[in-house]
This record gives sequence, C-alpha cells and structure tokens, in this order.
Amino acid sequence: MGVDRLLRKAYNKWFRPDPLRDLTSRGLVVGRNLKILPGATIDWSHCWFVKIGDDVTLAPGVRLIAHDASMKMHLGYARIGKIEIGDRVFIGAGSIVLPGVSIGSDTVIGAGSVVSRSIPGGMVACGNPARVMGTTSGWLDRKRAEMINVPCFGEEYTMRGGITEAMRAEMNARMADGVGYVE
Repeated sequence: MGVDRLLRKAYNKWFRPDPLRDLTSRGLVVGRNLKILPGATIDWSHCWFVKIGDDVTLAPGVRLIAHDASMKMHLGYARIGKIEIGDRVFIGAGSIVLPGVSIGSDTVIGAGSVVSRSIPGGMVACGNPARVMGTTSGWLDRKRAEMINVPCFGEEYTMRGGITEAMRAEMNARMADGVGYVE
C-alpha cells in the first residue's frame, strides 16, 4: 500500500467528521440508542425534516429520503416532506422511506420495503409499496412459537461473541431446515 493511500486511510479514520454529528448539527433530531448499520443513509441535503425516536434500528442499506427532485426539471421545484419515526422501530435492510411519511412506535418494516405512506404504530409492514401485514404483537407471537421448533444460539455464536469455525459448522448442521435464531 502506497504512502498516499495509507495517509488517506488514517485521515478518514481519525479526522473525518462523524456523519451523525454533522447531520444533527444541521437539524436532524435523533432520540437515544439509534443504531445505524453499514450503508444506511439519511437525506444529507434535507436532514432537518427527519425526526427519529428512541431505540430505532436502521438496518444495512436503509435510506431516509426527505425530498423528491423528480419533477424539479419540469416544475422548477422539488417536493419535500417530513419523515417521523417513532420509538422502538426496526427498518429492515434495503428499505426506503420517502418524504412525508411517519412510522409509528413499535413498528417493524420488512427488508426491501418502499414506505411511501405513513404506517401506524404497533404494525408490521412490508412490500413495494409497503402495506400493513398485521400487528407487531401478533408477528412476535408467531416468531416465539417458531423458536420452540428451531435451533436458538447464544451471543457466543456471533462475531461479537467470538464465534469459531467449528461453531459456524455446528450452526449450519443444526439449521437443516434453513432457519434458527441467534442472540
């Protein structure tokens, strides 16, 4: 690796501004315990329209987009809209939340969803466009019942828990039917 590349890598690691701090300094409102996983983005150019509650997870590749410039060339204006996300919300990988949408507390948005309309609290929604599929409590009850019949693994079976090659092989063998749960 060349010296220039090493210096650039060190600069990005140590001196690059924290993106979340940059967004909040420009008006993004964020509650406690926000988890932003790799590749998730919040509309940089209109972040002051976004409000996120407590205990929210944005899975990998989630996009919160508070503006729509598709008609700017024709109308001379871009459409803008607030995005409000309640408490204890999980937004699945690759989902897109569009301008003018609110997502109520205790809601789960399935992976790959396009949320173009508001979703009430306590619901599970998925699809393109995202539609309510049921209540969060009903969905959790079904998953708890499923856990009785499939393997469940502790935190030691994760990267943060120090999983070994043998443990990965064990998980694959025990998950013969394809699914399991991990802490």
